[in-house]
Amino acid sequence: MSDAALEALPPLREVIAAHGLSARKALGQNFLLDLNLTRRIARAGGPLAESHIVEIGPGPGGLTRALLLEGAPHVTAIERDRRALPALQEIAAAAPGRLTVVENDALGFDYAKLRDGRPVRIVANLPYNIATPLLVGWLSLEPWPPCWSSLTLMFQREVADRIVAAPRSKAYGRLAVLTQWRATAKRLFDVPARAFTPPPKVTSAVVRLEPRADAEPLPVAAIETVTAAAFGQRRKMLRASLKQLWPDPEPILQEHGIGPTLRAEDLTVEDFLHLARFVADRS
Repeated sequence: MSDAALEALPPLREVIAAHGLSARKALGQNFLLDLNLTRRIARAGGPLAESHIVEIGPGPGGLTRALLLEGAPHVTAIERDRRALPALQEIAAAAPGRLTVVENDALGFDYAKLRDGRPVRIVANLPYNIATPLLVGWLSLEPWPPCWSSLTLMFQREVADRIVAAPRSKAYGRLAVLTQWRATAKRLFDVPARAFTPPPKVTSAVVRLEPRADAEPLPVAAIETVTAAAFGQRRKMLRASLKQLWPDPEPILQEHGIGPTLRAEDLTVEDFLHLARFVADRS
């Protein structure tokens, strides 16, 4: 597997200029041009060998190149911005048979159809404006465990904090509960704004998630129902915030060993799962 043709491709700044790929705010685009950094992200997404790598929003292809240079046997790149397709096809020509470019909206894509017997690993510098909906969608897939074996994703640091947050922390909320119910999540490293073109106003962070095979089998809707009620009024005690679910929540909370005067951020993920099971069993 020779990398000479990939390494001979023009610098990304030249590619952007040649194809008129100025980043569009409406698409949440901020391009990574530092190949040392993109190769670090690619390595974090491994093991790449014997895996089917899926990239979301490749843009001019900085991370795409890195994934191929780091040994991904095949990358499926999902891109909705038609302007980027010629640049990606140039990478495909330099790595024959190793890159498939799919013009599609990542939010509506059927990821299950990518199963081909190899682990599916999603590695992406996600467009900021769809990063959280994409993650929620991947965590809500049925059946579980899902079609993906790992997610290595770039988020705004604030979102990364919410994903890995512990109970009783300011960032702990609905996203932490959903994530930690179904996956293990680890924040790997931060990426400064200056690494992007154009630079965003925030620091970013790379997070790696792996699905939990032992995740309690529950309807996602039951988790969403309980967390939406609890965190929707997070400064209120649970005996008040959960009245939208039950006229008198106190006996239910006490039955599950949860103090009625606690607030949402005081509950562990396991506590929320107990309440979600109660909802599911009665729906």
